[in-house]
Amino acid sequence: MAQKTFAFFPEAAYGPALNSVGIAQAVQALGHRAVFLSDPGFVAVYEGYGFEAHPVALSEPMPPEQMAKFWEDFINGHIPNFRKSPYEQIDTYVKDCWTAIVESAKWAQKDLPGVLSRVKPDVIAVDNVILFPAIKQYGVPWVRIISCSENEIEDEDIPPHLSGCGEKDYACHRAFRERFNEVIKPIHDDFNAFLEQNGEAPYPLGQFFETSPYLNLLLYPEPVKFTRRHPLDPARFQYLEGCVRKEAPYEVPTFARNNDGPLIYVSFGSLGAGDTELLKRIIAAIGKSRFRALVNIGDYASAYSDLPDNVHVSNWFPQPSVIPQVDAVIHHGGNNSFTECLYFGKPAIIMPYVWDGHDNATRVQETGHGFKMPRYDWTETELLAKLEACLADKAMAARLAATSRHMQAQNGPTKAAKLLEGLLA
Repeated sequence: MAQKTFAFFPEAAYGPALNSVGIAQAVQALGHRAVFLSDPGFVAVYEGYGFEAHPVALSEPMPPEQMAKFWEDFINGHIPNFRKSPYEQIDTYVKDCWTAIVESAKWAQKDLPGVLSRVKPDVIAVDNVILFPAIKQYGVPWVRIISCSENEIEDEDIPPHLSGCGEKDYACHRAFRERFNEVIKPIHDDFNAFLEQNGEAPYPLGQFFETSPYLNLLLYPEPVKFTRRHPLDPARFQYLEGCVRKEAPYEVPTFARNNDGPLIYVSFGSLGAGDTELLKRIIAAIGKSRFRALVNIGDYASAYSDLPDNVHVSNWFPQPSVIPQVDAVIHHGGNNSFTECLYFGKPAIIMPYVWDGHDNATRVQETGHGFKMPRYDWTETELLAKLEACLADKAMAARLAATSRHMQAQNGPTKAAKLLEGLLA
């Protein structure tokens, strides 16, 4: 096939961004041109991987450094709400987040037509939770990537997105859906008015995006997927089994203490490092243990001093190169961390704070691939016992090994690239 242009438009967070990088790398390997439509604050991220990136305004103009930190500052402002249940977060974090997301769609609509006319994509892949009318209306196949939990595609028999409910806890499903729709209605009405202004039909209450008539790619692995009342049609919905990007090799440093102890990786993602008090508690607990730890502290190095000799911190780790070398992971439930642990067969302790972290924490435990832990309500003894359980549970180890073999046999990025290319066959 002659070279075609594939445009990727992930939301402004490292999880979706780096998943799309993995697919874009595979698209390039097939001989095509991969470009990014990007929040201005993320242009440098894609350029750092060698991709062409075109800024799309998703908010009112502001300095690039402020733009890059918009969602980080948004998350940090909600740290007190991380102590609340998913149901309680509907009135706080979830409401504020959807308000900001709807505003981002309105801003994007001003920029997208001009950007698309310059880029001239043959296929557009969007990893977001909201519709951008200009992309649907551009006239080429558009693809929806679901890099969050697969329950972003709703079904009556599975937990509602963001709820953290168990798969069979239908009372929890019902209560969350009712409260979500009640709180979200004014925001949803505003979004529907925006859709109608741009020639699109309004969505049912609670829905902000639709599935693509061309192709929908779910990063969720099949070994943990939900049992749906209405199974997804494989002609339009494909599970990618994760989309692990290629990163530079990582060499584990020498530790002054416990250098032969089990190695733990701790990361709350690009947006969660601001919860420094929690990370300090985890570091203190590991400091008294037989373990070693690599801890992602983001841009908050000044908050840390007198670190234990068995803990190494950094503002960033090439995660796909780190996780294969560790024995267990403590993370926030973001879908990158969730799927990468499964891909490499590593047990995880998930301490969720917002969004689909709640869903992934519940799912990792109910499928036997790790443990869900409360974010703050734990003792050092309890945390270390959970880490020991990660290493000692033979049934969990066997399940993780089987899931890892299944996922690695699929090669998600290459599968995605071939499916995208197939839209133009």
